[in-house]
Amino acid sequence: MKILVINWQDRKNPRAGGAEVHLHDIFGRIARMGHDVTAIVSGFKGAPREEVIDGIKVYRTGGRNYFNFVLPFVYWSKFHRKDFDVVVLDINKIPFFTLLFERKPLVGIAHHLFGKSIFLEVPIPMALYVYLTELLFFKVAKDLPFVAVSPSTADELRKRGVKNVKIIYNCVDRQKYRPLGVPRTPYPSVTYLGRITKYKSIDHLIDAFRLVKEEIPDARLTIVGDGPYRRKLMDYAEGLEVEFTGFVSEEKKVEILNRSWVVVNPSVKEGWGLTVIEANACGTPVIAANSPGLRDSVKHGVTGILYPYGNIKMLANEVVRVLRSREERERLMKNALEWSKNFDCDRNAGKMLEFLKEVASKGG
Repeated sequence: MKILVINWQDRKNPRAGGAEVHLHDIFGRIARMGHDVTAIVSGFKGAPREEVIDGIKVYRTGGRNYFNFVLPFVYWSKFHRKDFDVVVLDINKIPFFTLLFERKPLVGIAHHLFGKSIFLEVPIPMALYVYLTELLFFKVAKDLPFVAVSPSTADELRKRGVKNVKIIYNCVDRQKYRPLGVPRTPYPSVTYLGRITKYKSIDHLIDAFRLVKEEIPDARLTIVGDGPYRRKLMDYAEGLEVEFTGFVSEEKKVEILNRSWVVVNPSVKEGWGLTVIEANACGTPVIAANSPGLRDSVKHGVTGILYPYGNIKMLANEVVRVLRSREERERLMKNALEWSKNFDCDRNAGKMLEFLKEVASKGG
């Protein structure tokens, strides 16, 4: 097959997140199966215009803040006449309206919809723009076949009127994310892993950690990742024993996950919670908010713990309980590792390819 994927960024972008990991994990494997995969993404400083990454021919255009505006001109002038079997719209920021007029078979991929959560992230004028744009897109795209990465996202799509939704879970590269056999930290360690943005509600974790320190004074918190909210959080956490690592390599990330006692994800909303499964694949349990996406990736009481979003005291209590009970930690660790084996990238890439072929054979 000849496949064109359109996403906001590629995995080399400094601001790449779970959607970019998914793009390369799935479509990189499809490319290695012998299929022709091209991706149009936004550019960033120092990046070449064209590059092959993981077997995907990556074409960069525009910048992050205006990619959506230059994409139509680039697509219709450079790519429209090429004989792609299917065009994949990876909806991971503002949707790509103009491509809905393309007569080639189209497939959408949705990680999560912002909905009202966008108002937690950006100023009201921009939030309103994103919110209304998202509403309008799904009014005109309800007949588009969609892949959702979790049941929560599938439910959101159906509520928006989308009729054809296929759930293909996010996956984890278990060659990278695996137990290394290294010891856990000699002190009780709590870790957050992911983009540092406002809607991730990392300030809830910092508030909870203040309470944890009252019970377990030698506990330490590590916040792994980067993002626009990092500096504010560093100021907010002043006086606590909190380490902000900034961006780290994949190898360092795996090491941190292996050595952590527990990982926490307090986000108001996720598409799936890829970092949950990454932690689980390293044998580390996750305490997460009972939010869309996270409630799909955490099996409450089995692989980790869910708590009501925003309940700081309950979050702190659960962290203390897990840190204090070695027996409970080891039970969760064992179950988390087994759970992660269900999310195999090779198998999920095969499911994606099968769905794309099905859509292409029907002409959209």
